[in-house]
Amino acid sequence: MLSTLLHNHLLSWPVDWTAVFDREAPLIIEIGFGGGHFLVDLAQRRPLANVLGVEISLPALDKAQRKVQTAALSNVRVLQSDARYLLQALCAPESIAEVYINFPDPWPKARQLHRRLINEEFLHLLATRMVPGGLLDIGTDHADYALAITEALEATPYFHSRLATTFVTEDNERLRTKYEQIGLDEGRICHYYKWARRETAVPNPYPVPKEFPMPHVVLHTPMDLDAIQARYGRMRTNDEARHVSFMELFRANEGDALFVETYIKEEPVAQRLGLVIRQREPGNYVISLHELGFPRPTVGVQLAIAALARWLVSLDDEAHILHHNLPSQMLEVDVIHAA
Repeated sequence: MLSTLLHNHLLSWPVDWTAVFDREAPLIIEIGFGGGHFLVDLAQRRPLANVLGVEISLPALDKAQRKVQTAALSNVRVLQSDARYLLQALCAPESIAEVYINFPDPWPKARQLHRRLINEEFLHLLATRMVPGGLLDIGTDHADYALAITEALEATPYFHSRLATTFVTEDNERLRTKYEQIGLDEGRICHYYKWARRETAVPNPYPVPKEFPMPHVVLHTPMDLDAIQARYGRMRTNDEARHVSFMELFRANEGDALFVETYIKEEPVAQRLGLVIRQREPGNYVISLHELGFPRPTVGVQLAIAALARWLVSLDDEAHILHHNLPSQMLEVDVIHAA
């Protein structure tokens, strides 16, 4: 049977889900499927829908794949991803018919509250990706998280309850998940939310990220690689929407290149990748993106290469840029700082 596992680095921004499932059908997503029981049951009950399960846990992904294959389901795919990346990068606006979020991690400690998935900002993003009238089901057994979810749902202008109340505390029509049953066995009250995306238009401040041609800068400097390596120290740079940290620097075994470990954070994408300072001939260097780890050439990567080029040029009065394929303004503003 064809593997149900999707490989993140092979997916386009956004994904053509019709091509992925090899058919046109409503897209239903379960965010955080855990053991996969609910996901399999959902796909069995909805054979005319394309069902996508999303999880961070690799063991959970493996278990779900085995369950899907045992059940011989052809309408299911599973993906390792966080929810925000899935929605903003992989899903086009108004492409999702239904979303299920079953017993998400409550992150109960005060210092962890910012890690909770469901808040007004998340619901706004979700609304931009769901079709008008699309269904949203949420379940939790954590009282404090239930209060936060209730407040977020009642505050959002983009969803409305399909019930007469914000939530109910009993739902005997659904398949119980592992964590749901644990909560019930331990005497906790479960909260079930059955909401729908409103028919009205939703403002969309969440553009699908863009990829660009592989960025590079060609420059001249009289410094050799030993001198460049000796001057290197950890650095960081940022603009309003992106943060770049230059971390460790390594020398290639062949001796004609330096590898800079780089971390780039730009919503909804975070990448740890390598930038390369490679000597083409004495005095001439190319700064480019290493292909290790299937990096995405985003605006953040452009910003990182521009910052590294500016730093290198700043080391010697004779250094100058010969050629590049970056937005010119990135090479004109110096915002690099020691880490």
